[in-house]
Formats: sequence, structure tokens, C-alpha cells
Amino acid sequence: MTDENHGNNLVYDAADEYRPEPPPPPEIPAWKDGSTRIGIHTSIAGDIAGSLELAHGLGANALQIFSASPRMWIRGSQRISDADATRFRARRRELQLGPLVIHDNYLINLASANPVLRTRSVQTFHQEIVRAAALGADYLVAHPGSSGGNGIDSAVSAIAQGLKQAARGLRSRELRILLENTAGHGTSIGSRFEELRAIIDKCPELALGVCVDTAHLFAAGWDIRTPQGLDATLQQIDRTVGLDRVAVVHVNDSKTPLGSRVDRHEHIGKGKIGLEAFAGILNHPLLAGKAFILETPIDTPGDDKRNVATLWKLMGRQVVASGRNGMKPRRKRAKARKSRAAPKSRKRVRRKRK
Repeated sequence: MTDENHGNNLVYDAADEYRPEPPPPPEIPAWKDGSTRIGIHTSIAGDIAGSLELAHGLGANALQIFSASPRMWIRGSQRISDADATRFRARRRELQLGPLVIHDNYLINLASANPVLRTRSVQTFHQEIVRAAALGADYLVAHPGSSGGNGIDSAVSAIAQGLKQAARGLRSRELRILLENTAGHGTSIGSRFEELRAIIDKCPELALGVCVDTAHLFAAGWDIRTPQGLDATLQQIDRTVGLDRVAVVHVNDSKTPLGSRVDRHEHIGKGKIGLEAFAGILNHPLLAGKAFILETPIDTPGDDKRNVATLWKLMGRQVVASGRNGMKPRRKRAKARKSRAAPKSRKRVRRKRK
């Protein structure tokens, strides 16, 4: 019996080919609507979701937090539970807060030549990325590190390699790592924007950006108090790292004078930079669309609320804080050390012999 189909030419129809659906484009966060974003660093003490309530109650629509203790090495991974992360994300959506910025651990030094410290720094920064991604953070701010006298080029290479090692195997399209400029104290890297650009250039596979701190700028020698000085500073940032890479501005006044290279934050308008300068910074057209985050001290109750209100006022808006209580004043480290010190021994009174 002859096969009727034998020798027939089969017609190929391109429409029959299976084509997987392309992945949907990333959803644009609700806070990226072009509105002004004013935030403040809030405490995670007690319940990490409480930081959202604090920010909202202070009149902020953005916030920065630590994802764990910033001044101690953590044993193990200290991951955030799925339940806590889900609750945090949901509450953030309800309060319409954004962006969410995580600041990394102060002990991390990816530029260290000490192999033990560097390994611990890479591991700790890896966990910072994991926790930030779990919370749905938009940005993770990192201090570049300190060279310890080993040279800038060597430190830049070490930082870039450390960033790549810490981010290896992690895929989070939403999270972006921001390198923060520094005040230039000691052998710290990042007071010059050329150094930050060098790190970025060595990490083309990573989504790196920049966080600009006003107090650090001032301490490093950039006079941002005048319109001319601010323009010159922003033009230099644009020539080096590019203003398109600047996503967050840490808005802090400075307790120390211009070029001091000492990082000491002060309340807005109460320091060496001054209120008029911050009006120019917040309303500068080249900084439109950036998130302005406060890291100012809390010396007396209500300082946090007053600083948030000041930023809104400088931008021509009056925002009434809905929360009754802000954060508690932070105990100064000098006083804390004094309180922990052993009491002075009493002088012995020598009795006269009769």
C-alpha cells in the first residue's frame, strides 16, 4: 500500500512556531510619579515595620533605615523572615512611602588590606543586599571604604572586587547600590567624585549609582553655601559620575567648617552651611526628582519632626505631621562611655593619731 503523504512537500508556517512570552516590563513604583520626596532616617528598634509608621507620622513620604545593627558584626545571616518582609512591604504600599533606602553597616570596609576584615566585610555586605532585597528596598547606600594607606588605585580595585563578590548570585532588578561621597577624613575613599567614578567603571555588570551627602561635600571642601558654589559643585558631579546616577541626597547641615574633613551632622539651618543654602539645594533644577533624606541628630524631643517640616517649608509646602511622637533623643556616645566608666575611687581620709 502506497503512503499517500510520501513525497509530499510540507509547508512551514512561521505562525506555528512556539515563542515564549517576553517578560513583562518592570512595574514603575508608585512613588516615581515626579512628586517631591522628603525622607528621614528612622529607627527599626522593636519592630522593623515601625520605621514606616515613624516616617509617615513625621510628615515624610520617604525613609532610610538600617536593616540590622550598624555598629556590630552579626553572627550568621540574620535574614528577615518572609512574614515580616511581606508585612513590611504591604504596609509601605498602604502608606505610599518611597523610596526606601537602606544604609549599610558602618564596620564594612571593602578596601581593607586585612584579609580577615575584608572577608567579613564582603560577607556582611552580601547579607545587606539580601535583607534589602527582601524588604523591597529601592536603594542600598554604602560607604566605599578606607585604604589604610595602601594607595587609592589599590583601594578602588579592592572595593570594586568586593562589591562584585558580595553581589554574586543575587538577582534583584529593583535594588540599586549607591556609593556615598565621604568627608575625606584619614584615608577614606570617595571624597573625590573621580574615585567613585573609578569604582563604577570597574563594575559594569552592577547597577551602581551615587548618594550625595551635603555635610560630606562641605567638609571635603565644596562650598555649597552660594548659588555659584552650588552650581560649580553640581557641574563637577555631572562631569565625573553624572547627575543621572545621583538618586538620593542626604540633607545634613555641618557642625564643622568648610574643608574640615570631619563628618559631624547638624540640624538644618543650625550649622555652617545655613538655611539659605538648603533652600537653593532643595529647589535646584539639576536636583529635581531626587529623594532628599535627612540624617540629622535628635538632641531633644521633636528635632526629627522640626527638621522634616523645615525641608517642606523650604520647598514652599506646609506638611502637618500626623504622629504624636517622634524618635527619642539619641544618647551621645561620649556620655554613654562616661556612664559606663568605673566610678572614681574616693580619697582616703587620714585620721590623725591622738
